[in-house]
Amino acid sequence: MLALSRKKNEALVINNNIEITVLEIKGEQVKLGISAPKEVPVYRKEVYVQIQEANKEAINTDGLEALKNLLG
Repeated sequence: MLALSRKKNEALVINNNIEITVLEIKGEQVKLGISAPKEVPVYRKEVYVQIQEANKEAINTDGLEALKNLLG
């Protein structure tokens, strides 16, 4: 993990096309702004984890049945 120090209105760039800017700092909370191309999905980690779990569950239930049906 790379750890960086940034102040309000300072930014960092990832892969030449994603920019993360510190918009506001209040106590222990930091507000970030993210500029990225529309095709780059950006999720809060807890939402990303829920999506991954739902995808795994769908594969385990629906995917297995679909495979059985496909194979006869």
